[in-house]
Amino acid sequence: MQDWLAASAAANPQKIALAAPGFDLTYADLHAQVNRVCARLLDAGMKRGDHLGVLLPNGVEFARLIHAAARLGLVLVPLNLRLTPEELTWQVAWADCAAVVCSDVTREKVQGIASAQIALIRAEAACDVRVPRKGDPWIAPTQTDPMLHEKGEPDLDQPQSIVFTSGTTGKPKGAQITFGSHFWSAVASSWRLGTLPDDRWLLTLPLFHVGGLAVVFRCCLYGTTVVLPDSGDRFEPDALMDTLEQQRVTLVSLVPTMLYRLLELDRSFPPSLRLILLGGAAASPALVMRCAERGIPIATTYGLTEAASQVATLPPGDAQRKPGSVGKPLLFASVRVVDEQGRDVPTGDYGEVVVGGRMVMKGYYKQPHDTALQNGEFHTGDIGYLDDDGDLWLVQRRSDLIVSGGENIYPAEVENVLLQHPAVAAVCVVGLPSEEWGQQVAAAVVLKPGVAAAESEIIAFCRQHLAGYKCPRRLMFVADLPLTGSGKVSRRLVVEQFGSA
Repeated sequence: MQDWLAASAAANPQKIALAAPGFDLTYADLHAQVNRVCARLLDAGMKRGDHLGVLLPNGVEFARLIHAAARLGLVLVPLNLRLTPEELTWQVAWADCAAVVCSDVTREKVQGIASAQIALIRAEAACDVRVPRKGDPWIAPTQTDPMLHEKGEPDLDQPQSIVFTSGTTGKPKGAQITFGSHFWSAVASSWRLGTLPDDRWLLTLPLFHVGGLAVVFRCCLYGTTVVLPDSGDRFEPDALMDTLEQQRVTLVSLVPTMLYRLLELDRSFPPSLRLILLGGAAASPALVMRCAERGIPIATTYGLTEAASQVATLPPGDAQRKPGSVGKPLLFASVRVVDEQGRDVPTGDYGEVVVGGRMVMKGYYKQPHDTALQNGEFHTGDIGYLDDDGDLWLVQRRSDLIVSGGENIYPAEVENVLLQHPAVAAVCVVGLPSEEWGQQVAAAVVLKPGVAAAESEIIAFCRQHLAGYKCPRRLMFVADLPLTGSGKVSRRLVVEQFGSA
């Protein structure tokens, strides 16, 4: 496969590929360093087609490994740092990893998997290529390292990674993301959002998430800059705002919870920022309008692991006009809304969102008979509808649907009402088991600082705006909502909080 990093290094050797507090790494530097990482992986016994697990925080080491795996023809298996040793052991075995790269910090979590079949590779050894600090008298590596990339037309059907889904119910599935998934997604995203020569995309999503991988490959294909935050995978609002300003960031991907917390800082976004790509979960109309009032450019988007992160996007100019919509499908993508028999439903009717296009995954690893992928289309399980303009509106992830007394209840609808209460800062609505009703509606609520509200007051507010069966039967005040590794609210953990309350 033609090497994308080598091509960018040849075309723009002095452009900055990776930037972080204290250093800038050009495409020529990164290209040479990745060659060295490749040599060390080969020394460790890795060969084309092997599956390579990676358990590392965001950083230059992880970025080098992404490009090195691509150059060697390895299939990357990025592992979630928040998983337990038991969960990691299962994923490493299921994905048939030949080795796992870990750091001295993360090694303990995977220590037990080392065997004759699975090796542990220390990141400090595999990726120990010194990064020049600004002002250092450092000379870039020479090109005496063997050229490990192949020339020729790219094989876009080749798997780039196996990315595990969040696994809200049952075992997570390993989505096989191809180089073609990333390539066509990058082209389509650029077509919708535009690409400028001096773009600098701040990496806020973890690299074990498809959204993080997408940023690395997109910037490489565009010849633009990935900015690595000083805080790594941790989301620290003040530090992130500092990075936006100091690194002259032009693009950033955020989930609604992150954006809400940034807005609460009451700091101005830097003038360099031309776009916030807002996705990962439904953005409430109130949040969209709040950004519009402050002149913050956001593009609401819908994506999923199985489609390399971005499927439909509403441009900033339309976000205020249609708060809550995620727009039309991207170039090369298709979106249909179907009934239980797979037939297209009329405009405005709820149904399952079905996604097609060149960015859709190859399939789930070891699950060739999974019915979610049919004739090149992925049946997402998400509920939504298309309006008269062909714009998509997401109602709910199907796995989050609450069925109470035979009635379907969409948590997002209840959450949007609760967020209109003047005392509510954030909320997560879940279904709890009920012997009488099957499930009952429950809400975990975060109050605004210094504001008090009684449970009865908030439930009464709901009754003014919602049918009785949709209103919470249980309500719990919490300091914060638990988050997943990708920054989304974890409904599973909220359910557990109710169980222990």
